[in-house]
Amino acid sequence: MNSVTILRPDDAPGVAELVLDRAEALNAISTEHARAIAAATATLADDATVRAVVVSSASDRAFCVGADLKERNTLDDDGLRRQRPVFRAAFTGVLDLPVPTVAAVHGHALGGGLELALSCDLIVADETATLGLPEVSVGVIPGGGGTQLLTRRLGWSRAADLVFTARRMDAAEAYRLGLADRLVPPGGARDTALELAATVAAHSPVGVRSSKRAMRLGFDADLRAGLEIEDAAWRTTAFSGDRKEGVAAFNEKRRPDWPGE
Repeated sequence: MNSVTILRPDDAPGVAELVLDRAEALNAISTEHARAIAAATATLADDATVRAVVVSSASDRAFCVGADLKERNTLDDDGLRRQRPVFRAAFTGVLDLPVPTVAAVHGHALGGGLELALSCDLIVADETATLGLPEVSVGVIPGGGGTQLLTRRLGWSRAADLVFTARRMDAAEAYRLGLADRLVPPGGARDTALELAATVAAHSPVGVRSSKRAMRLGFDADLRAGLEIEDAAWRTTAFSGDRKEGVAAFNEKRRPDWPGE
C-alpha cells in the first residue's frame, strides 16, 4: 500500500487517517493506487478500534485529480474492462466504511477525486479547493458514484448543472450549495477534519455506527420502512454495553469509558 498511508494520530484516540500518498501524480488514481485504497479501507473496516476516518492528501497541490489518464491512454477496451472492478472496489471501500468518514479537501478535487470525497460522510474544504466532475468533457461519465452521490447531496438540478457542463467550482460555491460541509482558511482542511473526527470518536462507537447504518439504509426508503430500520438500530444500541456505560457515566458525572459493544 505504498501509495496510501494509514496514520493513527496520538492525540486523537479512535481516529485513523487514510492519506492518499501519490503526491508526485497529484494522487491520480492508477490501477495500483485504486488497489491500495481498497486494501486500506478493508484494513480500517476490520479494525474495531477505529471510530472515525479522515481521508486526506500528501500532496500540497491537490486532494486528488481523478483517474490517471496517462495510464488510461495505454489501455485497450479489454484493459479498461479489467480495470473497472478495481476502481469500483476503491470507491466502494470508502463508501462502505462502517464508521463516519471526513474528507479533508484542498487544491484540486476533480473527477474521481471529488467522488472519493463524496464517498465520505462529511467534506471539509479549504479556500484553495477546486471541485468538479469533468468526465463528460473527456468522453466518459462519473463512474465512482458521482452521478448518484452528487444528486443525493445537491438534488437533481444542481447535480445536473455540474455533471452536464463539466464545470469546476471554487470552495465558496461548493459550501454555498452544500457540497462542502465546512469551509476553512487555506491549509486548514486537515486539522478541521481531524477535529471533527476526534469529536465523533469520543462518542459511543455502537451508537455512532448504528446511527450511520440507519441513516444510510433509510435514506432511500419510505418513511415507514425507514422507521423500522431506525428501530432495529435503536435496539442494537439500547441493549449494548455502551448504553449502560453512557447512562452510568452521566449519573456519575464522569467521562464514559465506552466498551464499544
